[in-house]
Amino acid sequence: MLDNFLIRAALAGVGLAFATGPLGSFVVWRRMAYFGDATAHAAILGVALALATDLPVVAGTLTVALAMAVTVSTLAARGWAMDTTLGVLAHSALALGLVAVSFVPGARTDLSAWLFGDILAVSRGDLVFIWGGAALVLALLVWRWQALLTATLNEDLAHASGLNPARERLVLTLALAVVVAVAIKVVGALLIAAMLIIPAAAARGLARTPEGMAIMASLIGAAATLGGLQLSLWQDTPAGPSIITAAALIFALSASLGRMQRG
Repeated sequence: MLDNFLIRAALAGVGLAFATGPLGSFVVWRRMAYFGDATAHAAILGVALALATDLPVVAGTLTVALAMAVTVSTLAARGWAMDTTLGVLAHSALALGLVAVSFVPGARTDLSAWLFGDILAVSRGDLVFIWGGAALVLALLVWRWQALLTATLNEDLAHASGLNPARERLVLTLALAVVVAVAIKVVGALLIAAMLIIPAAAARGLARTPEGMAIMASLIGAAATLGGLQLSLWQDTPAGPSIITAAALIFALSASLGRMQRG
């Protein structure tokens, strides 16, 4: 079964959706969209580092994504103006990564795959990494779910409950870095944030509880993956952008349904 590249692609996208659904819900609740962008864009710098040093690309992207995520988290804790800071870091990291890749012989031809993903080229080894990374992120979020939720809803309440909001923010930071490293092969650095945000935003108007939103976001992400792959096969469109397009269509439908329910 895994010899079929479409089945491997579908499994890769569904595995990623299981991680991006709950994590994306926290990104939406905490209004961390720019945070996700900065971490994802930094992954291109990690690709350049890996190609230049003959390291596995996964190791390079994970290292740089972690460094960016920790940097952003530290700056946020020190009271920096996050909108401007994240905008500068996100675009600077992407530009620096693209410039660095241009100095690596033979890397230019592969650049589009890292920018927009190459889910149809996922191997069995990639599947193991994607599902392993998704399982790690899920386990981390389930373990810290109540603490993360409390710190997200009200930091004063978190302090009163004996929780450390900075620690919970670090948990999300680490989870986000792992998801970026996992997702870059599937949807690419430019579309990772969309995979985090759009399914969660689509689920927000339909779910009644935080847990329900997280589960629904995962299901929407999985449906977008399968729908995007079908669109790619049918119309010969790029697979990664097709997945995000399918997610956007589901979001538009959910927004319409949400307005009808409120009306």
